[in-house]
Amino acid sequence: MTTIPAAVRELSPLSGYTDHFTLATDVRATPEQWARAMFGDVPNASERLIWSGFLGLRLSPRPSPDTVAGWRIAERGPDWIRMEAASWFLTAHIVVRATEGQVAAATFLRYDRPLGRVVWTALSPIHRALVPWILRKGASVRAQAHG
Repeated sequence: MTTIPAAVRELSPLSGYTDHFTLATDVRATPEQWARAMFGDVPNASERLIWSGFLGLRLSPRPSPDTVAGWRIAERGPDWIRMEAASWFLTAHIVVRATEGQVAAATFLRYDRPLGRVVWTALSPIHRALVPWILRKGASVRAQAHG
């Protein structure tokens, strides 16, 4: 986990919780290709349990060009994509940024109700342990797609 660069911080207005993970890689892909390599087109069973079950996030159940793993693509730029989802107690953004030699994933949360902080405090250690693995998985998927 690294300090969030200002260029990434500016991509989400949410500030209750933030983190930023990076992976050095020579794999080239668009931010959306990276996001799909990391998360897929629809959430898998584990992601659905965490995102919809524990966090209550409302996710799209079907693949769509407007979603990644059920998260709505809210905005994109030449080197980044922001996905968002919400529940009744928190709002979440995931920003994936792909630059020369690096891919990064940042998580931004806003606690809309006190329960949001309670639930995320319990889940955040798992999240922080998984994100580096998710970045490596994305690099492997992208490398295989071009290998």
